[in-house]
Amino acid sequence: MDLKKLSPEQTEKLLAILKLRFEQNMQRHKNIEWHEVQAKLINSTEKLWSLNEMEATGGEPDVVCIGENKGEYTFYDCAAESPKGRRSICYDKEALDKRKENKPKDSALNMASRMGIEILTEEQYRSLQQLGEFDIKTSSWVKTPTEIRKLGGALFCDRRFNHIFTYHNGAESYYAGRSFRGLLVV
Repeated sequence: MDLKKLSPEQTEKLLAILKLRFEQNMQRHKNIEWHEVQAKLINSTEKLWSLNEMEATGGEPDVVCIGENKGEYTFYDCAAESPKGRRSICYDKEALDKRKENKPKDSALNMASRMGIEILTEEQYRSLQQLGEFDIKTSSWVKTPTEIRKLGGALFCDRRFNHIFTYHNGAESYYAGRSFRGLLVV
């Protein structure tokens, strides 16, 4: 069995979850029809697997827009707080390797790569916040510009006081309330 392919039962269960979430959050995807999204998903076995990984780690993926190419749909992690199954991780493999003691279990970029998704940029994170209130108690790593990362830093965002903040930490830091949010274009 292909590691990046769901069984028919898993596919059916995931599609039911995604459809329900889609219908309950129409403000996230105005002018998009579920049947069109589902048709695209059924023909994208690896993308379905990635969406299942997003769901399994607590991301609650949902369609947020039509992609740059017509007929592509962009899913973001839309869980109210940072995905629970991805917390207590540092930023990237370099940061993980740098830690000698009290290493986190993984890094944001490693996990995203294995899941077949991309980590949100600061701009994408801010656009997500236009669709609801996310990370009011937690925070999420965001894609960090190379010039910052070369100096040992990494960026994260959250929502406090009804405002979106961007902060920095050493890339090797990790916290129980910090995760990352991903996106997948299908």
